[in-house]
Amino acid sequence: MQNLSPRHVKTEESLRLGVVSGWYSTKVSGTFVSGPHDSEADCLRRILEINPPPVKVKKTAPAA
Repeated sequence: MQNLSPRHVKTEESLRLGVVSGWYSTKVSGTFVSGPHDSEADCLRRILEINPPPVKVKKTAPAA
């Protein structure tokens, strides 16, 4: 499971990094995983596709 977060890269930084300005999903280390996305909402949707939240399973009591 990766811990991904959205990050906005502005024009000045994009020129320095050699990427297109926009929203990117990034690892904790700062590595870009996906992008650029048009909005933070688009970026968050992609993060959920890459790394869906864990499914909680209800525990049932053993049969008597």
